[in-house]
Parts: sequence; structure tokens; C-alpha cells
Amino acid sequence: MDSTEFRKRGMEMVEYICTYLETLNERRVTPSVEPGYLRHLLPSEAPHEPEDWDQIMSDVEDKIMPGVTHWQHPRFHAYFPAGNSFPSILGDMLGDGIGCIGFSWAASPACTELETIVLDWLGKAIGLPDHFLALKEGSTGGGVIQTSASECVLVTMLAARAQALKRLKAQHPFVEEGHLLCKLMAYCSKEAHSCVEKAAMICFVKLRILEPDENASLRGQTIYEAMEEDELQGLVPFFVSTTLGTTGSCAFDNLPEIGKQLERFPGVWLHVDAAYAGNSFICPELKPLLKGIEYADSFNTNPNKWLLTNFDCSTLWVRDRIRLTSALVVDPLYLKHGYSDAAIDYRHWGVPLSRRFRSLKLWFVLRSYGISGLQHYIRHHIKLAKRFEELVLKDKRFEICNQVKLGLVCFRLKGSDKLNEKLLSIINESGKLHMVPASVNDRYIIRFCAVAQNATAEDIDYAWDIIVDFANELLEKEQHDELSDIINRKKQDTLAQKRSFFVRMVSDPKIYNPAINKAGTPKLSMELPSPVVSRGNAPIIRTQSSVDHNSWISWPLAFLFNSGNNEDKGNNVSLRFRHLDTNVRHSSSRRNSGAGSSPSPENELDIVSAQQEQRSPRRSPNVMRKASSSRDNPN
Repeated sequence: MDSTEFRKRGMEMVEYICTYLETLNERRVTPSVEPGYLRHLLPSEAPHEPEDWDQIMSDVEDKIMPGVTHWQHPRFHAYFPAGNSFPSILGDMLGDGIGCIGFSWAASPACTELETIVLDWLGKAIGLPDHFLALKEGSTGGGVIQTSASECVLVTMLAARAQALKRLKAQHPFVEEGHLLCKLMAYCSKEAHSCVEKAAMICFVKLRILEPDENASLRGQTIYEAMEEDELQGLVPFFVSTTLGTTGSCAFDNLPEIGKQLERFPGVWLHVDAAYAGNSFICPELKPLLKGIEYADSFNTNPNKWLLTNFDCSTLWVRDRIRLTSALVVDPLYLKHGYSDAAIDYRHWGVPLSRRFRSLKLWFVLRSYGISGLQHYIRHHIKLAKRFEELVLKDKRFEICNQVKLGLVCFRLKGSDKLNEKLLSIINESGKLHMVPASVNDRYIIRFCAVAQNATAEDIDYAWDIIVDFANELLEKEQHDELSDIINRKKQDTLAQKRSFFVRMVSDPKIYNPAINKAGTPKLSMELPSPVVSRGNAPIIRTQSSVDHNSWISWPLAFLFNSGNNEDKGNNVSLRFRHLDTNVRHSSSRRNSGAGSSPSPENELDIVSAQQEQRSPRRSPNVMRKASSSRDNPN
């Protein structure tokens, strides 16, 4: 591709980008693809011969775009804004065209000096103290562009660790650094970004995660008590990461309280992570949220979130740049130059050596919009968030779960976490809207953020209508499922009750047989003749029948005895008593009962033949003693 074709293709690319952004609302917010979809659409090896540009762009639309999540979509309300604007895109294009690698002043003076100037511009607009500004007379601080907020937290923790080890080494010169390292303790809130935990892992230091208050704000007393306790355990507090605008709910740690408490612990580095909210401090009415920044040793915010600047562009300021660079300096001969003492070399301010010309796009944005234009953009997003909050509050089925100060609203259906998980899942699966969850105060909440640069009130109303429609559908289904569960439980309870009734009916006949219940439980007479008589080799057991059909055998068993006397019934009705070592079989002979007669004639003995099972002879006396005892004690 020569310059002539580049002009042509460049114009086509600008047109493609403009068309893409203008027609985003016609696409799904999120792709409907499965992991590995692209592997089956592209060759397994790079092409050996050059391919036509038109074919490449055709594949972009046919193969790449179906798998893109559209962060600039007006229905995208997840995470935080992904900064994007035409001036920023053009700035990146120019930086890529220049193609310099600005690791030192000598490598590209303009790359270094523009970054220093632009960071001072932005720092002043935010309201940072003078000691954070590189070009302020007497200042030892300054700003630098990093890749992300995660990198900002990492390099500040590395700097704090180096300072702490240096101090401890001076106090204990004969102790190995490895032993001193294991004593270092860092602190952050439970609501802090996960990058703090990752930074602690990389730095090989301990991290204590503290509980915030009910508003998800870390308090000064909590920090003080934790540090005091750790010092008593022989640990050394060295780093505290606070957050202004947490990822989960945009909560603000109490910076003034924390800063005052840290004055009791000299040498502890206080970092302030304001990746999202920090951009809003360019608005005068929001500067009170920055209160306490004078205590901080470092501060970061991300213009690539809320200042219309494309990723990557995370800005970091430090109070003392020497404390930062001394932890990261590696100075081989081939990187030295004659102005090292007079100029800033940004290769000492972070992990990577090579650096892009990122200050160009931020410079383009600040000049194209001006501070007033960026303030209008931020206020517009806050207004949209307030509108969404009002819509939520009007529906009593929902609740707001955070203090809506900026552009993030946290809400949920009143009910279980599982219910809200289902709601978010079906909304995201539809492709009509995209949001993400968070856990705040151990509750599952849904985050709604005003994201798109040109978002309108109609976009907010549309989003709420989608949420309400899916909520109605879900609640109806939940009510139906709940009713079905109630009916099923009732059926199970009824079946269990029937089973219990049968068991008790057999076990306690006086409750369920009115005749028995009315007459009471009869007692067996001790004056009866011996129930066992001999007829040949088979023993006979005799039972006393009564006129009113009372019997010490439960009435269902008596029914079986009665049924056994009918001619159309079988002759063998065999019963086994669980509490006796005896099998009883009713004799249905006419000689014993008479034709058509009842088994319970007045003063008549019914003869029942029974055959004693072959059991251990030792158990029979025990059974007889138990029976005798039960007769003597009717209770």
C-alpha cells in the first residue's frame, strides 16, 4: 500500500467508522456467538501471498463484527464509559503515523514535553494541589500517562514498598530483605478494585481488605484500628489504597478521615484511585468530592473512561517523583543521554520502556472540546443517571442501592438475589440491553451506567421500558411457579397425612373407631382360662369376644377376622404380630363359627389356630412378662 492507495483507503476507513457509529442502534449490543467461533471462520495459517484490501474489509464486516461487543452502543450500560471521540481517534492516528517511541526526552523531546504539559493542564482542571504539578515552581511532583489504573496502582505500590524496605533496612541493617518484605502490610476497602489485590500479589506483600460502612465507604477509624492491631503483631503498614468512585457502586471512601488517621503512621503511602469519578472533578460543583486530596501521595484517573479519550490513557500524579522513579530506575549506558539531569525520562515512571505518543490524543480532546465542553458532557451523563433513578423510584417493586452522585445507578428488584440474577440474565440474553452486576453490602445488584457519548433521555426511557417488560414477565412466571410449588407441597403434605393416618389408625384404634372410643379400651381379664389348649400336635390360642365388638386387637385386624368367616373368602387369612413371636391364621370352619354367623357371638369363644414360630425359647417368657405388665398398668 503506497501513499496514494493509503489516501483512498484512509478515506474509506473514515467513512466506515462514521457509518458504524451512526448505525450502531441497528446492531445487537452483545454478540450471539460461542467461544471459538472465529477459529472456524479464519484459516489456520497466515496467507503466504498478499490479499486484496476489499476482501479484508469484507471479512471485517462478515466475520469480525458479529463477534464484537459494541461499547459505544446507545443500549450499552455496563461497566463505565469507554472514552471515544473523533478528535481522540485523529490524535491516535497521528501518533501512530509519527510512530515514535518516547521512552526518554532524547528519544522524542516533543513526546515527553507535551505529556508533561498536558498532565499539568488536566491536574489544574481537576483541582489537584500544586505539589502534584511538574511545572509549578518548587514542586517535586508531576504527572505521567500509564496504560490503565491497574498499572497506576502497581507502580505506586512498588514505590511505597521500596521506600518501606529502605527505611527498615536502615533500622535493621543485618536482616535480609526477604524477611523484611514479609512484614509489609497494605490496606484497601472491600469495595476497592481487584487491581489492588493483583498489585499486592506482584509485589509479594500482604494485603488486608477492610470492611466499609453501610454506604460502601471506608472510614478512618477502620484504617486506624487495623494498622494499630497489625503493628502489635509485628507487621509494618506501608501502603493504603483508597477509592473515589468505586467500581461496584461509585461510592467514595472518606478521604479526610483516612488522611488524618495516617498522620499517626509516618511513612505510609496514601494512594487515591479515582479512575472514573476523577474526571468529573473538572466541574466546580463536584470538587467537594475531592476533599482530603491534600493528604495523598498519589492520584490517578482515566480520561479514557469519562473524558472522551480513547484507550489507553490513564493519568497518574505523584507528590514526589523521586520516590517513584527511585524504585523503577534501570539506567544502562545505551539509554543515557546528555540531558538526563535536566529533563524527565518517563521510562523511569512505569513498568514498560517503550511508550506511545499518547499525549497527542488527550491534547486534541482538551483543545477541541475545551474544559467547558467536557463539563457539559459530564453533567449531561449525570442528568441521565438522575432520570433513570427517578424512573426506578416510581416503581415500588424496585429499589435503589447506592447514592447516585455521578453517572452510575445501582438498582434491584425487591426480592432474592436469585430473582435479580434471573432478571439480568434474560435482559442480557435478549441483546436489547447490556448491564453487569456487582455485590454491594453482600447483596446482588444491577449496575446501570450512562455510557454513550450522545446518549439521550429517550435512550434512558427505552432502557427502562425493556427492564420493566422483562421484570413483568419474570414476576408472572415466578408467581406461577410459586403457585405450582404450593400446590405440589400441598399434595405431598396430603399424601403424607394420609400415610400417617393409616399408621396411627392401625396403631391406635380407639381414636379412629367411634365404638371403641366411646366404650374405652377394655382390659383383658386375668380370670380367663389358659389361652393355650392342645389339639393334637398344634397349639390353639383362644380369644374372648364381646357383644359390643370391643377388642384389644385393633378394629382393622378384627375386620380381617370377620372377613375370613365368609364363604366366598379364602380359608387362610394369615396375620403376623410384629411385637409377638406368633403367626395367627383364622379358621373359617362352619363347625367353629356356624353358617353365616358373626365371629363375635355373645359369651362365645372363637377358636383361632396358631402355630408358634421356631424362635429362641428365651424370648417367650419376656413377651409374657411384658404382656402382664401392660395389663397391670393400663397407662
